[in-house]
Amino acid sequence: MTEHPGFGTMLAWLLDRRELGAQALADHAEVNADEVRAVLAGDGPGEALLRRLAPALGFHAVDLFVLAGLAVPDDMAPLDAAAAIWVKNTVTDAVRLPAAERRELLQLIRSMPQEERRSRFAPKPLMPLAGGPGSWVIRMLQYRNLSWSGMAHALASVTPTYLSAATYGVIGSGRKELTPRLVTDFAAVLGIDARDLAALSGVILREVPLPPTPEATDTADLLWEARRLSSEQARHVSELAGSTRGDSRDAHLMEMPGL
Repeated sequence: MTEHPGFGTMLAWLLDRRELGAQALADHAEVNADEVRAVLAGDGPGEALLRRLAPALGFHAVDLFVLAGLAVPDDMAPLDAAAAIWVKNTVTDAVRLPAAERRELLQLIRSMPQEERRSRFAPKPLMPLAGGPGSWVIRMLQYRNLSWSGMAHALASVTPTYLSAATYGVIGSGRKELTPRLVTDFAAVLGIDARDLAALSGVILREVPLPPTPEATDTADLLWEARRLSSEQARHVSELAGSTRGDSRDAHLMEMPGL
């Protein structure tokens, strides 16, 4: 798939995989079923509808906006793009911590006070050849406040996917197609069911994917929660994760792709 099939078609694929009808989705989302049917028939979804559909589908609303090809509202964007470098370092360190300490780190992030937004989040342009699935998944990762390098570190830390930072830009441009392996690993870091992401991207999974590892699941949660942190808050979390880990980060980073 190289062109955007339309959000209604993608929603139909997802509902078909889940064996769910328009009425059932509408009831769960507490919206008028005619709105859902209109989208399935080809009408563009409105912002209010996407916000209601997201929890009913088990998705973050920002991901539905990306899938629909719509501008992401400011309230769904990461608070501070400058926090990206610290988020990347936190992930690298956190996955090497015991599960209990990863949970403590996540609780710390959730407990931090919400600061005011000082600038608008503007992700790096993807310049896709077409609105295909590669651009969707990379855009979703960007809205987890990950740069190309951050994506390389996150995926290499918790999945078998080991790519250079530049390759993520290539995927986002549509010059490298998604494979079943990539879909499964992207889904793990995004916190999305791999079968759902495969259905949305038109990739056939020949085998039932294994569940993500605890480290991958915790990484997805950490990335999502860390979106609300300022650069200074993210730096504090990163330094704490590094000191808790105790060993040398530098030796590990030398092994990571893109460096």
